[in-house]
Amino acid sequence: MLYAMLAYHVEAEVTSWTAEEDAALMSELLAVHERLNANKVLGPAARLGGTAEARTLRGPGAGMVIDGPFAETKEQLLGLYVLNCANEEEAISIARDLRRANPSAVYEIRPIRLYLPGEALPETTQDGDQG
Repeated sequence: MLYAMLAYHVEAEVTSWTAEEDAALMSELLAVHERLNANKVLGPAARLGGTAEARTLRGPGAGMVIDGPFAETKEQLLGLYVLNCANEEEAISIARDLRRANPSAVYEIRPIRLYLPGEALPETTQDGDQG
């Protein structure tokens, strides 16, 4: 089953890191990524741009574009992973591995269904088996 692993962090903290601190963290995360790639679990992953460059579309009709995300939180969504896990327990285990590499991040784990235009969405059960 596919899981989205959403990585939250205090953006001001992340942007305060030196290039060396950021590279060291990325080295730790890449070690986790290599293991996940070897096990054919890791799908697309991305580090998102800063929230100052983000835009939100909301409202009726064509909607209105407004600056940035507006969440009442100190943490922002700064990255994401798509993981192909056997079940929720495996996804949680991977989140723990990522957290060991980046202990000040928060990881939200959500099951997702792959959408491919023109193809039916696969039905999934709680335990991750496709029906």
